[in-house]
Amino acid sequence: MPPDTPSQRPPLAVPIILIVVGALFLYANYRPGFDPWLVLKTYWPLILIFIGLGKMLDSMRARQNPGGPAGSSIGVTVAVVALICVLAILLFHGHAFSRRARASSFMSHESRTVDLEDAKSVNSSVQTSAGQLTISGGSSRLLDADFGFSDSYASPRVDYHIDSGVGQLTISQDDRNTHFGVSHNDWNLRFSNDVPLELKIDMGAGQGHFRLRDLLLTRLRVDMGAGQVDVDLTGDRKKDLDADIEGGVGQATIRLPTKVGVVVHASGGLGTINAHGLKHEGDEYSNDAYGKTPATIHLKVQGGVGQINLIQEP
Repeated sequence: MPPDTPSQRPPLAVPIILIVVGALFLYANYRPGFDPWLVLKTYWPLILIFIGLGKMLDSMRARQNPGGPAGSSIGVTVAVVALICVLAILLFHGHAFSRRARASSFMSHESRTVDLEDAKSVNSSVQTSAGQLTISGGSSRLLDADFGFSDSYASPRVDYHIDSGVGQLTISQDDRNTHFGVSHNDWNLRFSNDVPLELKIDMGAGQGHFRLRDLLLTRLRVDMGAGQVDVDLTGDRKKDLDADIEGGVGQATIRLPTKVGVVVHASGGLGTINAHGLKHEGDEYSNDAYGKTPATIHLKVQGGVGQINLIQEP
């Protein structure tokens, strides 16, 4: 009768990885500034290296001692100890990195207000290189603006003057071109609902949330480099609106009314266009109210927009 063969021990690679990942995320609970994903993304090859070295050591021992006990895994055990030591170093490094990241991402907050004065209408230009931009209505003034930005960005400028009864409003920001650590640039702009407004938005990259349904918009132009934009043009309109969205936007979601006539022209290097409920002929999309209402929204989408979602309000 052959002697019993000792059972093979299960490999320790998966438990090691689970222990390391679990320890990183547990540490992150106590150190909110520590980013475990950054550590894993940077140092994950070390796990493979140590496990591989452990396997090599076990293989060498097995060749040198063929009669030794099966399933011995001293090499993997050594790898566990080495990973624990490296993990401690990474945690210390991550703590130091998080301090530097917090220092480099120190947030400044500023608020600005602009009164309409005697302007009968307003042309507004919004220029930002990156970040998150939110535009809506509801201000009792011409503009209420809140800015939150890290020291990678300069303080935004708000300039306003009146020329022949038309207000000229420019909101801009110089880019310092150095974005170390975590950079934030969040703008929240609230305009008056009671003044005719032409709005031009020039945004390099990031996310745009434009809730424009309550504004008296007569002209809208959005130029974006990359990212996502959500434009709400729903609601009742008394005057025509000409709107252009152009650039390399990754995804554009445009919300449209059902009771106001809408016609959309899409051209250029566009990707997928989802336009449920709209009539489609060539590169033109229109709703059932088009040509039947006093006001019409003329929307043009062109450029390198990857995906366009045209959504009618219920």
